[in-house]
Amino acid sequence: MKRGDRRDVVRGGGVVALLAARGARTHRRAWAAVFAALALGSLLLGTLGLAAGSAALGHARVERYAGADAVVAGTQSTRYTAKPWGSEARTVRAGLTERVRVPARALDVVRQVPGVRAAVADVAFPVTVRRSAATGRPWEATRLASAPTRLLEGQPPSGAWEIVVGEGVARVGDRLSIAYGTGSATDTHTYTVTGVSADARRTVHFSRDEAHRLAERAGRAGELDAIGVLADSGVPDDALRTRVHHALDAAHLRDVSAPHRADDDPAPLRVLTGDARGEAEFLAAAPARMPLLQVLASLASVVVLVGVLVVTSTVAQALRQRARELALLRAVGATPWQLRRAVGREVGRIAVLATVVGAVGAVPAYLALRALLVGRGAVPEGLELPFPPWLAAAPLGTAGLMVLIAWLTALGCCARAARTRPAEALREEEPGTARQLTGCVLLGLGAASAGAGALQHGAAAAAAASASALTMVIGCALLGPWLARGAMRVLGAPMRRLGVGGRLAASACTANAARLGAAITPVVLVTAFVLVQLAGGATLGHEAAAQARDAARADVAVSGHGVPYDAVERIRRLPGVDAATAVAHGTVVVPGKELGEPSLERLPVLGVTARSLARTLDPAVREGSTDGLRPGTVAVGTDRARTLGVRPGDHVQLRFGDGAEARLRVVATYERALALGDFLFSYEELTRHMSVPPPVRVLAALAPGASPTSLSTAFPGARVERDPVPEQVRAEDQALGEVLTAVAVTAIGGFTVIAVLSTLTLISVGRGPELRQLRLAGADRRRLRRMLLLESAATATAGLSLGTAAAALPLLAFALSAAGRLPWLPPGQGALIVAVVVLTTASATLLPALGALRGSYPVAAR
Repeated sequence: MKRGDRRDVVRGGGVVALLAARGARTHRRAWAAVFAALALGSLLLGTLGLAAGSAALGHARVERYAGADAVVAGTQSTRYTAKPWGSEARTVRAGLTERVRVPARALDVVRQVPGVRAAVADVAFPVTVRRSAATGRPWEATRLASAPTRLLEGQPPSGAWEIVVGEGVARVGDRLSIAYGTGSATDTHTYTVTGVSADARRTVHFSRDEAHRLAERAGRAGELDAIGVLADSGVPDDALRTRVHHALDAAHLRDVSAPHRADDDPAPLRVLTGDARGEAEFLAAAPARMPLLQVLASLASVVVLVGVLVVTSTVAQALRQRARELALLRAVGATPWQLRRAVGREVGRIAVLATVVGAVGAVPAYLALRALLVGRGAVPEGLELPFPPWLAAAPLGTAGLMVLIAWLTALGCCARAARTRPAEALREEEPGTARQLTGCVLLGLGAASAGAGALQHGAAAAAAASASALTMVIGCALLGPWLARGAMRVLGAPMRRLGVGGRLAASACTANAARLGAAITPVVLVTAFVLVQLAGGATLGHEAAAQARDAARADVAVSGHGVPYDAVERIRRLPGVDAATAVAHGTVVVPGKELGEPSLERLPVLGVTARSLARTLDPAVREGSTDGLRPGTVAVGTDRARTLGVRPGDHVQLRFGDGAEARLRVVATYERALALGDFLFSYEELTRHMSVPPPVRVLAALAPGASPTSLSTAFPGARVERDPVPEQVRAEDQALGEVLTAVAVTAIGGFTVIAVLSTLTLISVGRGPELRQLRLAGADRRRLRRMLLLESAATATAGLSLGTAAAALPLLAFALSAAGRLPWLPPGQGALIVAVVVLTTASATLLPALGALRGSYPVAAR
């Protein structure tokens, strides 16, 4: 006995410690795959745990109101209460991304609160400066920032006709013509520039009274964006928040959307302190946190599931190679307790080291993931994702989870050897009928889930497709030995026609079908999961892009901050312009039920000017007409109309981005909803509920032979596009979904490579004597290499075919339900999946066999 083994016996309690030490030392190659799988699982789960913890601590960045002790703002959320099937009423909430404003009367109430030194109103409104869109604000509100806006030259505005502009817009003493107001109320006045600030170029500061007058002209009479509260010295934030809140409640003040909200959606004013002050500035930050957490949780569940399957597969394969060893130990008198303890301790040693390595790598991996999310625009502007030092310990918790998974898997895998009587321990055992029956039941459940998904819409259809793919993959994993036998019988006939190497490969595949089933299973897993993840989104994106191209009718698009807010009417009057349509992107919230549960679905929508809409943007109207699209009406996509059960003349009830509820009359249904959104509103209706009207984009159709030169001349600061990019809505979390889908696919691919490599490598190592006997029987190296290549090709073909079949039914149901077309996957992505599987199976089959193929054998043996 070696000295190290003797020391293990003393420390570990005898036989158990000795068996564990010898097993880990002797079977390093088998445990290498387990180590890699556990390290990758720990790395991924640790990274996602850090991302989830950071998102849970996330908050909107505090900039504009950093100098205020508290901020009074509207309720930036809406809620909906409904009674699920057979249960009590439940309430769900959704964030609002358009500003909910504060009544101006609240300013006087806040000023009377004890401990309030000053209360400053902040308003924002659209203006046009030198034919460019800009935002107007009161100069007084700049004192709410941590560092008041710095004047590069001049002085603040004091009179009604004085302004401060950003650097490069004008110089002190210049006179600028400012257009303000909305719709037919647009007016123009000339102001004197009294100062140039270091603020944004597209912000114009007015005196306090003038700013409030212009806000009224923009339709914001009696409304404020927010109220910044400056407290007396020594007043704690908690006390200030409580006092202001009680004063507002005592005055029975609610935000300005309260009269337009649903009965079950109250709208109290909020008093924000600390990090919460940023929510009054970056409106999209807070609503983005919950979807981010939900997507991370969904991705973590996929990683856990795939990790469990792969770790189980690698641990089972490592122990399967030692089945005779364990059986022999049982036969010579080892007790079941000793075997379980020995295997558990052996796996525990590997698991602890592997998961710690993965946990250490989780911190840089998370930082890289966060940089990727920010770089791809998946994190909305203003959302801070803090990373306190104590959060770095979170991966240790996920590492413990992976250790527990590995330990339980090891105990389960050695259970048969532990409970078998010694006299029967060396006998092989075939998979039982219970496993076969369970696999068939899961395949049936997967097919039923796919059928249910075909009857759903939106998120429910996607969830049904994912559940269907999951159950079918697990069913295929349980049926792996039987599926492998069937696949090898099908593939054996053509292989036997490929000469001696083909006949050898066919015989080897048939003989080792049960073992190859363990290698085929991860290939099925990666193919099915990756196809569902990639093809689902790609199908929707492909169809949406096709619909956007079909809807595009405009010859020219005029956009950018150089376009004034009243541009559409001016463009229509230009010579050579046949039609012009202003387009605005916004969001609405639709209350309803999904699978009986109350839900609030936030959807991207378009606002358009209805006049001659089909000449510039054709939604493919099926019923009704968009000519009647005006405030109080809406056009609905055909799928959404079918879900809501409405037709032209009916009414739909929904909530705009500022929480206001509206009951709108349906004037038309249209086909191209994937590109243009489920609802089309009049431009005036949608922009009325937006914080500040977005930069104007106008689509124009030109008369035959007309040139867009007049557009460039009329709007010198604008961008004029010939053959413009098709108009298409984009979900708020689309970029987030794209990035995390790529992460999920990469993770699944990494797990699968480890599983396939480990399984085939151990199989190939165990076949060393078989290959040497074939060489002694006369098979040369070329024939054996061909045999091994054909075996790897058969494994890859079987896995890819079964994986594609497992994904086909869920994908077909989802694609027909959501996009009305067959599933689609970019050819490059499909080729990448095939290449990874083929290269992995080929390398795992050939490389371990190189030792048996080297050297020369006696000629007489050939």
